[in-house]
Amino acid sequence: MEPPGEKPGEAGRLRITPQLLKSRTGEFALESILLLKLRGLGLADLGCLGECLGLEWLDLSGNELTQLGPLASLRQLAVLNVSNNRLTGLEPLAACENLQSLNAAGNLLATPSQLQCLAGLRCLEHLRLRDPLARLSNPLCTSPSYWAAVRELLPGLKVIDGERVTGRGSELYQLCRDLDSSLHPSSSPGPRATEAKPWVEPGYWESRPTRSSSILEEACRQFQDTLQECWDLDRQASDSLAQAEQALGPVGTTSSFVF
Repeated sequence: MEPPGEKPGEAGRLRITPQLLKSRTGEFALESILLLKLRGLGLADLGCLGECLGLEWLDLSGNELTQLGPLASLRQLAVLNVSNNRLTGLEPLAACENLQSLNAAGNLLATPSQLQCLAGLRCLEHLRLRDPLARLSNPLCTSPSYWAAVRELLPGLKVIDGERVTGRGSELYQLCRDLDSSLHPSSSPGPRATEAKPWVEPGYWESRPTRSSSILEEACRQFQDTLQECWDLDRQASDSLAQAEQALGPVGTTSSFVF
């Protein structure tokens, strides 16, 4: 028999509760929470998170989330990280009118059309769907036209996957992408690229035998002689100091001087 109020299949699913939120933030009223970090807790249900109406910064990465329904009421939310979950859609975020930055890498978004819900977010400037360093991606990122499709669908974006696409510095990222694409062999028919040739003649970088020089040999000999003299003088000075200390201070006695 199932416990009262619990639907089939909900047993064992971790969900957000008022007690969890209050213990994590120290806030008594959920509306007062502005920043919330719930990373890697195994959450599968957002529960009462929609009651945090003042929330501006939210990290839900590394959980087991499959939908974001309660986030539709978070009109003040500006930064959201839902990376490394099991999301197949982002529709509730269409109501987050102040959303500026979204990290959704490492989910199950399969087509660019699933990003259509973000088209009305005028403040959205940063979007991440792929994170090579963390080895997180989405199925839609495997398409060769992925980058162009996202830019066409969301022309207001300034940064995609950590790379600036408009504004200051975007030219450098575009140059890097062009160079990267030029290094990959093309599968389309047409004239083949000219084979790369070395800049210098063969053997240019090979080490050459050193030339003997009587002047260099004489300089090295004189240097060694001077160095030997320095060692001899140092040994003589050490012997003289030891003899002076032995003569001035008998063994077993100590001398003190007051100035």
